[in-house]
Amino acid sequence: MIERVSVSLAVLAAALAAPATAQEQKASSEGIQDIVVTAQKRVENVQNVPISISAFTASALQERAVTSVAAMSNLAPNVTLDAGTPFSGSGQVLAAYIRGIGANDFAFNIDPGVGIYLDGVYLARSVGANQDLPDVERVEVLKGPQGTLFGRNTIGGAISIVTHDPGDKFRFIGSATTGSYNLINVKGTVDVPIATGLASSLSFAVNSRNGYLRRIPYPGATAYASDPVTAFRASGYENIGYGTEGGDKTYNLRGKIKYSGGGFRAVLSADYSNTDTSQIANRVIAIFPGIFAGTYNCAIAGNPVVAGGGRCDSQIAGPPAVAYAARRGGLTGLFDHPALFGVNADANPDNNRLPYDGRFITKDIDTSYANGNNFNKLKQGGAALTLEYDLSRNATLKSITAYRQLRWKVAMDLDGSPLNFLNTSFPMFQKQFSEELQLTGNALDDHVKYVLGAYYFTESGNMRDFVTFAEGLLQVDGPNNLATRNFAFYGQVDYKVTERLGLTLGGRYTRENKEFEGFQSDLNGLNYKLAQAFGNPDCASLDPISDRCRIDNGFPNPGQPLRYYIAGVQKQTFSNFSPKVGLQYHPGDDVMIFANWSRGYKTGGWTTRLSAPLPYAPTFGPEKAETWEAGVKSTLLARRLQINAAAFLTNYKGIQLNFQQGVSPVIQNAGDARIKGFELEMTALAARGLSLTGSAGYTDAYYTNVLAGAAVAPSALQVGVFKGATLPKTPKWKLNFGPRYEAELGGHGTIVLLGDVTYTSAVKNDTEGTYLLMRPANALINASVTYKAPSGNWDVTLGGTNLTDKRLIVTGQAQLAGGPIFGTYNRPAEWYARLGVKF
Repeated sequence: MIERVSVSLAVLAAALAAPATAQEQKASSEGIQDIVVTAQKRVENVQNVPISISAFTASALQERAVTSVAAMSNLAPNVTLDAGTPFSGSGQVLAAYIRGIGANDFAFNIDPGVGIYLDGVYLARSVGANQDLPDVERVEVLKGPQGTLFGRNTIGGAISIVTHDPGDKFRFIGSATTGSYNLINVKGTVDVPIATGLASSLSFAVNSRNGYLRRIPYPGATAYASDPVTAFRASGYENIGYGTEGGDKTYNLRGKIKYSGGGFRAVLSADYSNTDTSQIANRVIAIFPGIFAGTYNCAIAGNPVVAGGGRCDSQIAGPPAVAYAARRGGLTGLFDHPALFGVNADANPDNNRLPYDGRFITKDIDTSYANGNNFNKLKQGGAALTLEYDLSRNATLKSITAYRQLRWKVAMDLDGSPLNFLNTSFPMFQKQFSEELQLTGNALDDHVKYVLGAYYFTESGNMRDFVTFAEGLLQVDGPNNLATRNFAFYGQVDYKVTERLGLTLGGRYTRENKEFEGFQSDLNGLNYKLAQAFGNPDCASLDPISDRCRIDNGFPNPGQPLRYYIAGVQKQTFSNFSPKVGLQYHPGDDVMIFANWSRGYKTGGWTTRLSAPLPYAPTFGPEKAETWEAGVKSTLLARRLQINAAAFLTNYKGIQLNFQQGVSPVIQNAGDARIKGFELEMTALAARGLSLTGSAGYTDAYYTNVLAGAAVAPSALQVGVFKGATLPKTPKWKLNFGPRYEAELGGHGTIVLLGDVTYTSAVKNDTEGTYLLMRPANALINASVTYKAPSGNWDVTLGGTNLTDKRLIVTGQAQLAGGPIFGTYNRPAEWYARLGVKF
């Protein structure tokens, strides 16, 4: 396929090149605006960069009401950016996929598959990666492996956020926005010159909005007995009870000082962001009477058997009278579970327990019966010093030194009920330091352009998993410590063979050392209770748990009978060489045909979520991708038409995917896949004041091999994972069309009318392809009208997003062992009004 598409692109380029004349250059000031990018570590017109890039300026993002990285998802072909991952509880967590490659988790042990860069600094965690964009200059979305110039964990691509640098004149630009759900957004950037060659800027943004999912009381819930949320361990106990989910409450600050003089430039920047809001909106979609729900329900009813003659406890292998009749132990560890068996048998309403079943599925997708923890608190920020020195007219040395850290605490009620049936919470602390040196320049009368670099990165931190299942039957407490040290050397040379033909050679060597120590435990000692129920004589008494009982049940650590993980720090070392070869041909001054071959990789790690003891720490290996790409970039018709297109083929190996094994999401190298497709982006100045933008992306991503242990057979509930099955989070088609009309009002200002329509074909939201979590094919429509004052000092916009109120699940999980299938729906139809000022 790719050969046919490549030939077609070449033919198209040759045809488009024919009209190119000198007259087009004269019209450049009235044509399509140039966008300058730094995708190759040097300043270039995006049309001259021989890779697939979708680039968006600050004004383009503002007009389309894009305020975060995830909100860009509809604008770029073959890109899926979702705010939130399953049970993360936070919209600041980013699930980023480009051309079928990415990651849909937030755990510390899982690295992203799409690299996010803030002013050249890599953001190592998906937590906090869904950055707000209050003072953005532009955003560049690079597609395909970017291993040579960007490094590991850019196997799918990279997203580079470039913020505003201080100007040499005083300037203020700001806006205030209100809208649906009591939206209040105020932001501004001020540039203040200090002295000749020295300037500063300060940016701020405050965003507040109520949630769109309402928590409502379950009818008659007060007549039933229940345990308080505070009876079980969590990252905190806040915002308990009723209210809303899916709100926003964030403020951002960024300051910069820039010096320029004598061939030397320096930028010192610092940023800080604070989020204190509710969890992402979550709704229970279905409830299955599986392992925990079924056992809990028949236990509170006092039933030793269920319909059909099977034992109530058959799926967890232990009599419920023993599994549940444990004494209360407070929060001290073992036996943190009340006596539940038979509490409903006497028909006394004062001690009745609610069963967990379909009664908690509300009729309105924007309501939930949840009443547990409901908060998301994230503090993140950092500082960076960028130094540039012109060694000569043709060579520049650049250093980027950066430190960042984040503190995160989140908790969410996933079961959609007044029970503590599936509650999760997580605290995380992470810090990182990086140093990058770059030497860029040109030689041989500009026939050679080069980038040479060295990179050092270190990261450390910890994350703790608190998960309560089935009113405490299983209580996961999982502290994990991780650390990474990485260094790399890279280089890329672009050689102009002739005036029309260019060659690119590049490569990057990376070496990485990782450390991990896991402490995940079950505070309720369920394994031991089941052993006791089966009559194991060594476990006849569990107070204390004998060493013999510990050994019988496979727990590896003497003196730590509840700890699943073996003691000690685990270590892994990874090394990789990612090469790149490219060709460029210019049949005309405004047309470029390019072809690239490149490799990229994503580092391996450990599975940290266990629900049974193991004598070793389970690992997973790196992912690798090899991509062939061919494309064309063209600017035609006196710069009134721009057409960029590319076709690609990727062999994707060792795919790291989350599989639900019992109650635990487990990372495995699931197998291999082949990904092929194309993308087309177009901008046209169709008439005076009328511009049209459009894009089309097609991705065919399917497994070519699935490991036996990772295969999931198709069923009435799930598509399954097998050879030929499609990859998650990857729509086959994505189409976007955005007309813009600007009309002069005869000296009385300007009116701008903007529309934006995005069609996306069906998407699997989870690895197994759970039907109830599928995102169906959809078309989302946004629109706005803006009045700009004649002075240019102020403007007013009235707009709406998701105007047809199309509701879709954007993230979720089938926690079949625990009972529920839950998910997060996108935001409903909303309006906004914005006042912008600048002077």
